[in-house]
Amino acid sequence: MSKPFKVKIGINPISWCNDDLPSLGGEVTLDTILREGARIGYQGFELGNKFPRDPQTLAAVLQPYGVECVSGWHSGYLAESSVEEEIRRVEPHLQLLVQNGCKVMVYGEVASAIQGQPQPLYKRPRFTSQQQWLAYGARLNEFARHLQSRGITLAYHHHMGAYVETAQDIDQLMAVTGPEVGLLFDTGHITFAGGDALAVLNKHIARVVHVHCKDVRPQVVKQAWNGNWSFLQAVINGAFTVPGDGCIDFAAILRALAVHGYQGWLVVEAEQDPVVAPSYEYADKGYRTLSSLVAAINQQERNVA
Repeated sequence: MSKPFKVKIGINPISWCNDDLPSLGGEVTLDTILREGARIGYQGFELGNKFPRDPQTLAAVLQPYGVECVSGWHSGYLAESSVEEEIRRVEPHLQLLVQNGCKVMVYGEVASAIQGQPQPLYKRPRFTSQQQWLAYGARLNEFARHLQSRGITLAYHHHMGAYVETAQDIDQLMAVTGPEVGLLFDTGHITFAGGDALAVLNKHIARVVHVHCKDVRPQVVKQAWNGNWSFLQAVINGAFTVPGDGCIDFAAILRALAVHGYQGWLVVEAEQDPVVAPSYEYADKGYRTLSSLVAAINQQERNVA
């Protein structure tokens, strides 16, 4: 590591209210989310269902709290639709991100995904041939180049219940796409899927353009697999939590990112029931965990220098 670990720490509003389960935190106002996040120290927010979708309105809403728009999720269908259709669908969201200074777009493949369905996770969709993988990769490459032409990098979100879930799926995705397709590395999803988070990160770190930091409670994950739970059942029962509250070694994860020279966002994204896991308390814990680790890495570097 030859230069400071310059990262920004952001948060996804899913700690306060859940897009997949609107009943979780449905009563929480956007003002509460922004005020509490800014008070904790977060520098930016990813978008959620309570954020305005007009570019100027969004900028005006964020400005009083001194926070940035980090990025926002795009529900993609490239596994089953054409690039032309996807380009048409993404345009309003793309304009929103571009006009609010974002550098990456979170791409989540939702074609045939079961993340929001009452189905056990083993029923997720899968590509069954190399030809399907290659065709998918070609469409992703073309779509990513379109985003690049507007100054945005595609950050592909591997996700439970979708086509790209496991470490092997990520290997395949990276093999059939070019460097224009960036990887959103999600510590929680890869651990839930049975992968070794640090090993997967180290293998594909050159492609990582965005990082979601969520911890997992291994005993709940084990119950989820053994009990054939749906993804939403696992969320409600506490499979995910904030960094520092589960089993993932974030010191090692952040050190690997620092050594590689990663300088993007670290985003706390830990979907939980805010009644069981109070939003402010857990968001604060996640921030303190990450910020202290970043400070320690930079202090160590200064000591060595």
